[in-house]
Amino acid sequence: MDASLKTKKAGETGERTRKGQEPGSDAVIKSVGIIGAGQMGNGIAHVVSLAGYSVLISDLKKEAVDKALAIIQKNMTRQVSRGLITEAEMTEALKRISHAPDMAAVGQADLIIEAAVEDEAIKRKIFADLLPTLKKSTMLASNTSSISITRLASTTDRPERFIGMHFMNPVPMMQLVELIRGIATEDETFTAARRFVESLGKVTAVSEDFPAFIVNRILLPMINESVYTLYEGVGTVESIDKAMRLGANHPMGPLELADFIGLDTCLSVMQVLYEGLADSKYRPCPLLVKYVEAGWLGRKTHRGFYDYRGEKPVPTR
Repeated sequence: MDASLKTKKAGETGERTRKGQEPGSDAVIKSVGIIGAGQMGNGIAHVVSLAGYSVLISDLKKEAVDKALAIIQKNMTRQVSRGLITEAEMTEALKRISHAPDMAAVGQADLIIEAAVEDEAIKRKIFADLLPTLKKSTMLASNTSSISITRLASTTDRPERFIGMHFMNPVPMMQLVELIRGIATEDETFTAARRFVESLGKVTAVSEDFPAFIVNRILLPMINESVYTLYEGVGTVESIDKAMRLGANHPMGPLELADFIGLDTCLSVMQVLYEGLADSKYRPCPLLVKYVEAGWLGRKTHRGFYDYRGEKPVPTR
């Protein structure tokens, strides 16, 4: 599974919205800064640029931004080949994306979306470094999939202009974005964020600020239970994934999906759930911990519950 659009419906929805709404029509958001050029960051940049916004991507390494731009171009080219966007739309969208060499550059955007790794300490440092560079009117958002928005917002000078904006992976394909208000998030911020997300052709679901929000509160315990099922010898990787694909009509098996998400991210979310809700049912499976300790994080490291180093993925257990 990759970051290309796989359904005509999703592409058409985004295109209709782009034509029907000018970016920044509410005089709030015209430029968007994205911190983190990884899988989520490049996916967000992809859809935001196609929607007509100027995009600044910041990362610790310029090579990461260069790689992100190459991935975006590759995925947009695939969309052109499928008739989801035109060549001209792709060309114009790519022109709107540029590298922000430092925090001062990205800090001038109207909206900044943090899309770094799922580590609260790293996210806090990003916002601390970012604060001195911001315009007074800049809105802040985190793409966190599990961490408290209220807690992240409290580390900034504008908790009322801070919101959770959790995109689903792969961003160009998935229609949903979870919006999460912190305790201090103002109505104006929430309204502007919802309008922005809808201008991308996405659909919003509003979640309360509880650990892992809605999607991951339901999805990750299922994945964790699948790992327990493997750990306890109830089934093999192949049989567990086959059972859920053919028995529950899931498009991907849970272990295949875990590899796609990243086993380190799965573990981080389960740790947030376990620590935040103090319920033993959220205890991360020891086998999941072991895979992460081994550096077998899934597709991005070419080994996880499957080995991706050959022509065809092979189960590792």
